[in-house]
Amino acid sequence: MTSTLRFLQIFALGTWVGSIIYLSFVVAPGVFGILSNRDQAGNIVGYSLTRLHLIGLIGALVYLIAGLGLAKSAKWPVTPAAILVIAMLALTLISEHAVRPQMAALRTEMVSVDATPPENPLRVRFDRLHRVSVQLEGATLLLGIAALFFTARSFRS
Repeated sequence: MTSTLRFLQIFALGTWVGSIIYLSFVVAPGVFGILSNRDQAGNIVGYSLTRLHLIGLIGALVYLIAGLGLAKSAKWPVTPAAILVIAMLALTLISEHAVRPQMAALRTEMVSVDATPPENPLRVRFDRLHRVSVQLEGATLLLGIAALFFTARSFRS
C-alpha cells in the first residue's frame, strides 16, 4: 500500500509539473509562433490553461489524499512538501477563478487583443493581468519542483 501511495504522489505532482512545463515551453510558444492570428493563439492557450488548472486541482487532491494515507503523524500537513502543494493549489485557484475570468471579460470587451492599441486602458489592464497569470504559473512551477524534491527526499525513510 505504501508503494502505491508514494507512486500516486509522484505521479500526481510529476504530471502537474510536467504539464506546466509543456504548456509554458512548448504549447504557448508553438501556437503563437505558428498561428498568424494572435487572438486565436491566445484562445488556444487560454483553453489549455483551464485544462492545466484542472490537472492541478486533481493532482493536488490525489497528492494530499495519498500523503494523508502515508502520514506517520498528525504533523504531515505542515511538512515542506505538503505546504508547497497547498500553495501550488492556492495559486492555481487564484489564477483560474480570479485572474482568468477578468482576462476573458477584457478579451470579449476588446474583441481583439492584438488590434487594441497598447495604450488603451483595457489593453493595459489585460497586459497587467497577463503578467500576473504568467507569474502565478511560474511560481507554481517553481513550488512544484521544490515539492517534488521534498517528496522524493521523504521516501528515503
